[in-house]
Amino acid sequence: MVEGHPRSVPGTLKRLPPSHKMCLPMCPIILFLSLNTLLLFLLFLPPVFVTLTCAFRYGREDLDVLGLSFRKDLYISTFQAFPPVPEERKPNSRLQERLLKKLGQHAHPFYFTIPQNLPCSVTLQPGPEDTGKACGVDFEIRAFCAKSIEEKIHKRNSVRLVIRKVQYAPEKPGPQPMVETTRSFLMSDRSLHLEASLDKELYYHGEPISVNVHVTNNSTKTVKRVKISVRQYADICLFSTAQYKCPVAQLEADDQVSSSSTFCKVYTLTPTLDKNREKRGLALDGKLKHEDTNLASSTIVKDVTNKEVLGILVSYRVKVKLVVSRGGDVSVELPFILMHPKPVEPPASRPHSVSQDDDFVFEDFARLRLKGVVDDKDEDC
Repeated sequence: MVEGHPRSVPGTLKRLPPSHKMCLPMCPIILFLSLNTLLLFLLFLPPVFVTLTCAFRYGREDLDVLGLSFRKDLYISTFQAFPPVPEERKPNSRLQERLLKKLGQHAHPFYFTIPQNLPCSVTLQPGPEDTGKACGVDFEIRAFCAKSIEEKIHKRNSVRLVIRKVQYAPEKPGPQPMVETTRSFLMSDRSLHLEASLDKELYYHGEPISVNVHVTNNSTKTVKRVKISVRQYADICLFSTAQYKCPVAQLEADDQVSSSSTFCKVYTLTPTLDKNREKRGLALDGKLKHEDTNLASSTIVKDVTNKEVLGILVSYRVKVKLVVSRGGDVSVELPFILMHPKPVEPPASRPHSVSQDDDFVFEDFARLRLKGVVDDKDEDC
């Protein structure tokens, strides 16, 4: 699914702020986005091209000097949106039909497709002293007026729209995670057995995670403490693959398990962004400027043949560790999935008594209504 800024939802339509409008007097453009369908609103009719870009920024924007850019384009596609290519015409969506009826003859719909193998939008949380655009994977749509597709793009005749690609939880979750291990100690023929399990494999953001811990201590050692943590693993697939881990929820209990005894308890943790806002480099779901976000959702990859376009792969594990007196630690890890549920699709038809033309609400982003937001300089993009 694709989301954009500003985005359109049934019953609500947000208008682009002035910084997203064309400055050329002969070619003003307004973009409206809904899923993977867009609509151009043109006051004049020059050729209009659209570029879809998926990029991975791996360095701070203020470090881009001397032609060196810490950014890698994973995917670029440019096509002609107006005049439309006859053989590429598709039936208009319900929202496009309503917009066409609302905006009139100067509105022109078009479509685009995001390849399935491209990564989801992920942002790496910046530090307090970091400035500029955050590192991560983002998507951008740029519409521009030009005589040909090869012509250089200028800021004054183009408009940009940031969108998100998100992945929702699968409808059929996998089996319940369970792991066990047995630890033997030096100069002892008896062992310590640890078994841990989760109540399910799939969790939604903000949902508590229940960890069931069962210890059978047949050894002569004593378990002094139990530590539970939820860890986020981020695989950075750029020029080479590197993995970073970060704890997002932790719990430590002074539960002791003496020799020749058993222990069973359920621990509960809830990984949320609110408790991790100071951790630099933490992977978050790609956010839009006017919205908050959450911890990055788990990445489900179907094809791993081309790792260079995977961007950032996110996974989560629960680690259970027993602190044993004079015997080291005993630990196991349980992988699980953390995602958003798939939203309920709106009904295909609406009651005839409800007007479908007058229920749009046009809103401005007040924080962008500032003097000087529109750049009148004819700079190259």
